[in-house]
Amino acid sequence: MNIAVTANILAFVSMILGVVFSLTIVHEVSKRGVKIDIFRFKWRIFAYVGQYRQLTLKETGKVGPLFSFCVGSFAAALVFAIIYLIAR
Repeated sequence: MNIAVTANILAFVSMILGVVFSLTIVHEVSKRGVKIDIFRFKWRIFAYVGQYRQLTLKETGKVGPLFSFCVGSFAAALVFAIIYLIAR
């Protein structure tokens, strides 16, 4: 398997993980009393990620682990997509 195909697969997997972590973050924020706007959900997803960061920082003094996983997986997806574009 060449590097372009591998990078493409890894970008896809990283993006899927980012979406899963984002949805988990939205669930956690909802449990903490933040009202979730279903109609503008797509546009507000990163706002909920930011709210999760602020809420966990207030509660524990540290940023919650889901925030790092979410941001890291989207960053990895971007890096793998760039590698794919260069390698093809």
